[in-house]
Amino acid sequence: MAPDVTGIPSTTANVALDSRVAQAAAVCDRLLGAFGRRIVGQRILAERLMMALIADGHVLLEGLPGLAKTTAVKTLAEITGLHARRIQFTPDLLPADVIGTQVFNPRSGDFNVKKGPIFSNLLLADEINRAPAKVQSALLEAMQERQVTIGDTTFKLDPPFLVLATQNPIEQEGTYPLPEAQLDRFLFKVLVGYPTFEQETEIVRRIADQGHEAIEPVAKAEDIDAMRSLARSIAIADKVRNYIVNLVFATREPERYGLAELKGKIRYGASPRASIDLDRAARAMAVLRGRSYVTPQDVKDVGLDVMRHRIVLSYEAEADGMTTEVAIKRVLDRVEVP
Repeated sequence: MAPDVTGIPSTTANVALDSRVAQAAAVCDRLLGAFGRRIVGQRILAERLMMALIADGHVLLEGLPGLAKTTAVKTLAEITGLHARRIQFTPDLLPADVIGTQVFNPRSGDFNVKKGPIFSNLLLADEINRAPAKVQSALLEAMQERQVTIGDTTFKLDPPFLVLATQNPIEQEGTYPLPEAQLDRFLFKVLVGYPTFEQETEIVRRIADQGHEAIEPVAKAEDIDAMRSLARSIAIADKVRNYIVNLVFATREPERYGLAELKGKIRYGASPRASIDLDRAARAMAVLRGRSYVTPQDVKDVGLDVMRHRIVLSYEAEADGMTTEVAIKRVLDRVEVP
């Protein structure tokens, strides 16, 4: 183990941890390979979904219709063998359609609880930004506390519980911006783009020749549990953790970090939850790469997807044509790397 990166000397325990990480990385490789048999390209998307599973975080996928966002989430459920449910979000959806409701039983004179589709491991919230505010609010408790309240009873959700949401760009017809409080609860916001010419040619060939063939799970429930438990044991040095906090503080006090051009351009910087999620995501990235410790490069590689939905630009920035992508990339480029 590299002490200059982790600050932790090699021990017998660290050797055992390295062995566990190698096993987890092999599971990730099998999952990514199976994912690639269904989805052409989209390597970053596949890795972020895998990392969310390891880090126990929710994912928001944004892209135009037809870019395999829904298919990607369904594929994750197939290759992991986890229980998945899908909700198609529409303007007339009610909170009870998501979490469930109480149903009166005339024979007993009591109310029985009918659980909604949120009681699953992977909840596919399809086109989440087409639903009204009350439905979005119904998800907040589940996303943060991993529990829902129906009537007077609170129900714990079985782990793992991940909300994997898709949304169309807000310029599309019939869409509404998600509340900032809800956005902040997503570990990643991943932008799904068009495939390359070669990738799209391969997509057409596969669908024409074989359609969507079934894919068997390539990991067991204990493999998933082991990876999730392992992530909490990944070493992260104080200087790397300080680097994470500096990145987040640079979105709030940019001039303090030599980013005078961003002063007045960011109305609201990233919250402390961004620091927590950068730590979690970097640990998951280390597992994916077969390392038992986090490096600053792990943090940089996940920084954009962790923070792009957590800052709000000022009207001045929007008038100047600045985007959150540009602002975050400047932060990642300019904050000193340990």
